[in-house]
Amino acid sequence: MFGLNRTINKFCDLRGKVAIITGAKQGMGKTHALILAKAGAKVVVSDISQEECQLVVDEIKKNKGEAIAVKCDISSKADVDNLIKETLNKFKKIDILVNNAGIFPFQPFLEMEEKDFMKVININLKGYFLCSQAAAKEMAKQKSGSIINISSIASIKGFAGLSHYCASKGGITSMTRAMALELAPMGIRVNDINPGAIETPGATGGKDKKGDEKLTATVPMKRWGKPEEISNAVLFLASDESSYMTGSVMVVDGGWVA
Repeated sequence: MFGLNRTINKFCDLRGKVAIITGAKQGMGKTHALILAKAGAKVVVSDISQEECQLVVDEIKKNKGEAIAVKCDISSKADVDNLIKETLNKFKKIDILVNNAGIFPFQPFLEMEEKDFMKVININLKGYFLCSQAAAKEMAKQKSGSIINISSIASIKGFAGLSHYCASKGGITSMTRAMALELAPMGIRVNDINPGAIETPGATGGKDKKGDEKLTATVPMKRWGKPEEISNAVLFLASDESSYMTGSVMVVDGGWVA
């Protein structure tokens, strides 16, 4: 169902690993959680809705995986500290952090208020900082870990009506490189994935058919990506198969920015 073939199952083995995924109640985050669990990781499913996170946990457990749900607003340090605390209470360590949570409200630049800009920055960029710093402090104790930041091709190209989103995603990609340099001596790898147009509830829920067709026409592969096509990249970066990769930016966009 999630595009996991035998090769990936064999080589991207996460048994014994503990992974936190933010923004995991639906869309790409949910798929990340399911695929990492299928690869053997113990998973912490985190988002702003405890109930929806629990549904993902129930699905993982139904397939013999191990997981817990933790409600967390990643823009709140208190919430992030609790996320780390609950993870350690249950699983005793943190090996993998997938920073996936984010918002992208369309808004014309000239109509955007400061509070609108800061809401996106606080969740999309500050939230990644808070989660990464808190998780990295624990990873440093064991001298190993993998932090995977889900950015966007909006860090590379501009999109009208999304100046705040583009700013946040550009910040994530730049922060990834700086974090990678600082954390490498501690055995912690930090990498970035830049998805293009992906079929998720957030991306497809409000778009019109003409807009879909126009966007699809700009993608060389002439289609939107599927969440599992990003999750398979997450799985690779979470695993020891990517042990010599840090500070990398992996673009998964059907050739859109090529």
